[in-house]
Amino acid sequence: MPITNLYIIATPIGNLEDITLRALRVLKEVDLVLCEDTRHTKRLLDKYEIKVETMSYHQHSKIGKIDKIVQLIQSGKNLALVSDAGTPAISDPGNMLVKYLVENKIEVHIVPIPGPSAVISALCVSGFPTDNFVFLGFVPHKKGRQTFFKKIAEQKQTVVFYESPHRILKALDSMQEFLPEKEIVVCRELTKVYESIYRGKAEDIKKILTTDNQAKGEFVVITH
Repeated sequence: MPITNLYIIATPIGNLEDITLRALRVLKEVDLVLCEDTRHTKRLLDKYEIKVETMSYHQHSKIGKIDKIVQLIQSGKNLALVSDAGTPAISDPGNMLVKYLVENKIEVHIVPIPGPSAVISALCVSGFPTDNFVFLGFVPHKKGRQTFFKKIAEQKQTVVFYESPHRILKALDSMQEFLPEKEIVVCRELTKVYESIYRGKAEDIKKILTTDNQAKGEFVVITH
């Protein structure tokens, strides 16, 4: 039996038109799509009239779900892995699946299907140096937040991280404390209807987000 494929497929971070022709073709050809939220992925599949079975796989999935995925692979099923937005396995539970398959030497071709990424999209409009940058993922919720921002203040290269709408103002408070003079770019709701890009120091951007009640949506923060 030929070795099966697991396709790691990047999907839109907002605008559903931001998907490659190759991604659409592969989604039509696979036997099953693994997704964080089947309802969310269904909107994308319905838009492009793709009729394929889906199965949830997310950060709360137990080891039994990975065992089920391995069984599907070993039975010859070709699978696709998508996240709710962007490139799977980048600050995403998909990384745990890929890590498991690699470490346990499961016979499967792991194939990247490149496309949208909030990190890269934000970097390309930042105006900061991009030949050398550090991506720090999501800010810790509680323990380690102070250390996180101290680490950013010490960096010489461009730094990128994600933050949620519930904590963006708190993150800007920390940046104001630890790197008050650094220039910052905050990208909100990239590729979506209310896409906004704010530039300035932490204090200035916080005032804008607070005044305009814009602390909603998903955020990518960049500084240098």
